Amino acid sequence: MASGITYQVCERPPVTVVRLAGPLDLETMRSVHEALAGCLAAQPHALVVDLGDVIVRDRLALSVFAAAARRAEEWPAVPVVLSDPPPVAARWLAESTACRRVPVGRNCAEATRVAGAAAAPRLWTRLEPVAEACRRARDLVADACARWNLPEALGPASVVLTELVGNVVRHAGTPMQVTLTLRRPYLHVAVVDGSRAAARPGSPDLRDEGGRGLLLVRELAQRWGTVPAGEGKAVWALLPAN
Repeated sequence: MASGITYQVCERPPVTVVRLAGPLDLETMRSVHEALAGCLAAQPHALVVDLGDVIVRDRLALSVFAAAARRAEEWPAVPVVLSDPPPVAARWLAESTACRRVPVGRNCAEATRVAGAAAAPRLWTRLEPVAEACRRARDLVADACARWNLPEALGPASVVLTELVGNVVRHAGTPMQVTLTLRRPYLHVAVVDGSRAAARPGSPDLRDEGGRGLLLVRELAQRWGTVPAGEGKAVWALLPAN
């Protein structure tokens, strides 16, 4: 990582730990944001950010962690927990309205336990960009809704995921990862493909499977969006999980 701050990633399944070291200020916070975004693109079950070796030079730079946590709430629907902040930084975090919602552990072990306990149930599969992908995606939704007792979400989630997968088949043409995560009050649906091209609206022919496109996703989802993910993008949607 540039600008005098470094990071190290350690996998402690189901938790990914990112250890930062060096000065955190308004210049280096962008590097931190990029590092955390890269970790989230791997879709861990939970993310712990270890601040034990960070020197916080500007309290405003701590907002990078609130931004990462907000992004993670939507996709990949994982908890973000901070650990071992220096005393002054801990006070600033507690005083910050933006950062107050981000849990803080006294040390990495405590933060890892908190993050692991908050990790949400998840099902995922990898699909090739073929016509059968839409059916397999619906099978995954049916499995998830049965396991998690979400009968009312089955119809909307099946339609939304069919549209997202169909969009990849028609336009991106790359293998994809389909993920469903139950993080109440929402069922999080996401498709990650290998193309950075923007998601397209879809076919005007309503007879095509998955041809109604993102307009229908907008109608059925509470929220939806798209973000860069590795060499491609993630398109996600949130549906009520009653």
